[in-house]
Amino acid sequence: MIVGVIAASLAMSIGGYLATPPDERFDPSYATLHAIVPLVFAICAAIAWRLDVAPSAARLMAVFPLLWIPQTIYNVIAPLGWLWPVVRGVDLLWGVLAGVLVLIYPRGTFDDNTDRAIAYSAFAVSAVNFAAVLLLAVPDAVPCDCAPNAYSFLDAPTAFAIIDAGFRLFGGALVVVVAVRMLLRWMRGSVPARTIVFLMPVALLAWATTLAIQVVSYAVDTAFDEVAATISLIAIATIPVCFVAGIAHARNLRARVADLMRITRESADRTLWEESLARTLRDPSVRVYWWDDRDGAYTDAAGEPLDVGDGGGAGMLPITSPSGARLALIRHDLALTDNTRLLDGVSSALRLSVDNGRLRSQVEATLAQVRESRERLVRASLDTRRRIERDLHDGAQQRIVALGLQLRVLADRASAAGEGDLAARAEEAITESGVALRELRELAHGIHPSLLSAGGLALAVPELAGRCPVPTEIDVRVGRLPEVIESTVYFVLSESLANMAKHAKATRSWVSVEVVTMEADVDDGDPEADRADDAEAAVAQSEGEAVRLVVRDDGVGGVDPRGTGILGMADRVEAVGGTFALDSPAGGGTRICVDLPLGAVDPAGDVVAAVPMPEAEPAAAE
Repeated sequence: MIVGVIAASLAMSIGGYLATPPDERFDPSYATLHAIVPLVFAICAAIAWRLDVAPSAARLMAVFPLLWIPQTIYNVIAPLGWLWPVVRGVDLLWGVLAGVLVLIYPRGTFDDNTDRAIAYSAFAVSAVNFAAVLLLAVPDAVPCDCAPNAYSFLDAPTAFAIIDAGFRLFGGALVVVVAVRMLLRWMRGSVPARTIVFLMPVALLAWATTLAIQVVSYAVDTAFDEVAATISLIAIATIPVCFVAGIAHARNLRARVADLMRITRESADRTLWEESLARTLRDPSVRVYWWDDRDGAYTDAAGEPLDVGDGGGAGMLPITSPSGARLALIRHDLALTDNTRLLDGVSSALRLSVDNGRLRSQVEATLAQVRESRERLVRASLDTRRRIERDLHDGAQQRIVALGLQLRVLADRASAAGEGDLAARAEEAITESGVALRELRELAHGIHPSLLSAGGLALAVPELAGRCPVPTEIDVRVGRLPEVIESTVYFVLSESLANMAKHAKATRSWVSVEVVTMEADVDDGDPEADRADDAEAAVAQSEGEAVRLVVRDDGVGGVDPRGTGILGMADRVEAVGGTFALDSPAGGGTRICVDLPLGAVDPAGDVVAAVPMPEAEPAAAE
């Protein structure tokens, strides 16, 4: 369809130009510019159709080239007395289409009844002019030696001249009215309205000015200035370009909604959302009100309720959940009301942001419950270990010791009585009871070392390292700590030394325990990196203290991080909110680093604090 329109327009321009005598032709540059104007309209119509917005505007642009009839066309149709009056009756209808195109800009529909009245009056006057041309026009009404008008029934050249001049004056005045309305609308409009309209008032005022000059020149029967004519052509060609540019600008606003997705990853931060939305829509008047279920009303980021009279001159966009529950209300400029796709995108982004915030809160609450549950399990395990160790110490160990003493008395009496065989068997029983006692003490020590409870890490770590077959240097610089922290450090160290002795083939190892200050998390502007940092050190509060255990050896390395022992140590550390790091390159030894924060919260909600104690002297042992 567009190709056909362009072909018809070019045929009229080229055919008329060639049919005109050389001495009567327009300047080639002006004739070329005149032919380009309808091509611009046709191309813009194709673009508007491609953008799938404002179909009425696209149709007007497509029809315009057929009504952009060059005056030279009469040299082609002059012999056709039944055709040239019809062409003469519609050859100014393009002005009406251009005016209507301006009136429906940028929505593609009329804004109010005034715009409709202007458009309907223009079509009505055009219909009167068309009838006057058919019934009264004579060949002198067109610049050619045309055949007699086949429809004329009355020879009244004066009446026709008055009607023709009145039609042109009315058209010029109407264009001026449209231009003034557009200019006032642009001046009074908000920022979004002006950014969408932008160049149209300039083009329209240029066209109105040159049209007024043309009307005056026609009325006084003088030549139309070529400069003014050129400006007029350029201004007319700018109208569809401005229309398409406005549509593209509105579409670009919809694309900018994608920027809102950046903040939906976190949650619906109210102040941030309002600022980002205003920046995206380029509308500083945007306000976001959030639904408060408790109060049953909309409130802004500061908690102020929505004033029902605050919506005058603004559009209201309610945001609801898929189930229909109220979420928010966006007050925006009326210029954005008809941009339904833009507003739909904003609604989806905000709805997603609220959902993300709700899910994030639920996940955080669930993780907090998991952390509390894991800490309760650790404490319960610790209590169980202590109770078992106490029961073994006060029960089974005491009985074995008592049994050993009785056997010793029995062996001494048997020896004194000369019962050598009985004395030998008693000695064997004494030896077996001693072995059983040692094994029971080692078992109790493995369940919960009494030395840890009595003296803390400063005493328990050297004793534990002393039982390791690999020579170990230790450096313990801590006093008494919360029991759960001491127990975690001790058993992680015990498992590390046991694994090293079995698999590392190390000749030396080093152990250090100290209290360090955790560095505050620096905001580098990357929310993804910040969340990763928080996940890795969730329990380390900003600039808080933590106990750091480092165990390293000069063994073969290559430890599998998915091994049962490693995973067990990591689980034990994470259960109390710590972090576990393993570095074991093949052939480069193994290094285990554990950080346990001292600001953890116990299940009862009390903050766990280190028990003050004089600084322990650094212990060193192999």
